[in-house]
Amino acid sequence: MAGWQFWVDRGGTCTDIVARRPDGRLLTHKLLSDSPARYADAAVDGVRSLLAGSDDPVDTVRMGTTVATNALLERKGERTLLVITRGFRDALRIAYQNRPSICARRIELPELLYERVVEVDERTAADGTRLRAPDLDALAEPLQEAYDDGIRAETGGIAPGSMPANSRTNDTSAQLPTNFNAPFSVVNAAVLYVFRTLVADDIPLNDGCLRPLDIVVPPGSLLAPEPPAAVVAGNVETSQAITGALYAALGVQAEGSGTMNNVTFGNERHQYYETVASGSGAGDGFPGAPVVQTHMTNSRLTDPEVLEWRLPVRLVEFAVRRGSGGAGWWCGGDGTVRRIRFLEPMTVSTLSQHRRVPPYGMAGGEPGALGANRVEHADGTLTELGGSDSADVVTGDVLVIETPGGGGYGPPSPDPHQAGEEIDDLRAF
Repeated sequence: MAGWQFWVDRGGTCTDIVARRPDGRLLTHKLLSDSPARYADAAVDGVRSLLAGSDDPVDTVRMGTTVATNALLERKGERTLLVITRGFRDALRIAYQNRPSICARRIELPELLYERVVEVDERTAADGTRLRAPDLDALAEPLQEAYDDGIRAETGGIAPGSMPANSRTNDTSAQLPTNFNAPFSVVNAAVLYVFRTLVADDIPLNDGCLRPLDIVVPPGSLLAPEPPAAVVAGNVETSQAITGALYAALGVQAEGSGTMNNVTFGNERHQYYETVASGSGAGDGFPGAPVVQTHMTNSRLTDPEVLEWRLPVRLVEFAVRRGSGGAGWWCGGDGTVRRIRFLEPMTVSTLSQHRRVPPYGMAGGEPGALGANRVEHADGTLTELGGSDSADVVTGDVLVIETPGGGGYGPPSPDPHQAGEEIDDLRAF
């Protein structure tokens, strides 16, 4: 059975909510948008009121607001560009043809809400039928010119999402019998992250950010698995691969770690999980940073003293893996070396990538170094671990994690003192 659906219109004075119950009945609710003595947020309080006594799930909540409209009407917003169907550039100026004061000889019309107009060769009928699709190629140049001139707001008769950035994965693999499948929500998050990083301004995280993006993923694939597919590695590893693929397609940055370098170990009494940082990828005008969480993770690491206080382990080494960043005019960031000695028998598991294929460089830059996992046994022998692997360890064994370096950007310079040189002093970062 379908769950609740909510549509919320937050206005300057009142907030209106329309809800569809799971049985199909429609409910409405109106409350003041600002009433701090009664509730912190009108939309949240209104939804809760309508849900009172119901145990049914909520499927959809969609909210619109007139905040931007009010800013436009009050001339408090950004400089604005009007985009409108060809032939209607003066529609708002003409309006209803009436003048503000019937007896005035000097007719003063309201100030226009926009400073520039772009007409679009398109036509939509009153019933919503698309009679002529917009010529998006012709629209791109004037929009770019307006942006270059400092105009940041756009309003008009172009439907939201009519200029999509396409993220298509029609050729992705079918869902796997392993746990590297990534739910579509993870794909959404990775795509949104990448496109937010490409915008100079700080964009609040909201559903509207995704409206211009057309994400196409075939069902039953690695990126849209169906039950009973396992998905745990999709969140931590496949998400990193998605960001790397997008940056490669856009040509804006070399790959960073491309992995979260997941490590778990434990026994019947102790369990522990961490992600180990790598080098970030370089870009046009900046080097990668050493030993930093990249892209789809930003988790912190347990302090060494806390780690050793709570668990029967010793942190032997946690250092920059110098020289692991890819060479380039701008060098990739170095990964790390982390060594942990076990004081009790345990089982170690790794979930990591770029142990066989190095993080790519960009624009002639060289790839970062491969990562590596291994166990240095107390008897002097070694056990090499794969990217996704497991091993039993005994007292005195040491787990070694060498994380990948980030890719470099641009052809390496023959002069070692050029912009992309490796800097040994970490204070430079």
